[in-house]
Amino acid sequence: MKIAIPTKDNQVDSHFGHCEYFSIVELTADNKIGSIELMESPQGCGCKSNVANQLAEMGVKVMLAGNMGQGAVNKISQAGIQVYRGCSGDVRELAEAYLQENVVDSGTTCAGHGDSDHVCQH
Repeated sequence: MKIAIPTKDNQVDSHFGHCEYFSIVELTADNKIGSIELMESPQGCGCKSNVANQLAEMGVKVMLAGNMGQGAVNKISQAGIQVYRGCSGDVRELAEAYLQENVVDSGTTCAGHGDSDHVCQH
């Protein structure tokens, strides 16, 4: 199984649609971290790109994200990827916390697009 984490500087990016990379965490058969590779994020907002299908085709089953809009949540969920929002911190530490079942979805989404009018509803 694989986990995708929107990433900037080896930390969870605070907003899915603006991340520089996705850290793709591949788990071993015994549910341990096998490898972590970086995938460059596509241009544009997450809900308007094909990143959900691209990640699903790579075998990603879980997205551990900071904040994201409802459109992105819908697209990722429709691609068969389970979404956990409200995540933060170091990528490897977050993946370890997920494996220890210490990650829960915050249920919070962001509303708005564009840099100047972006408003998060937290």
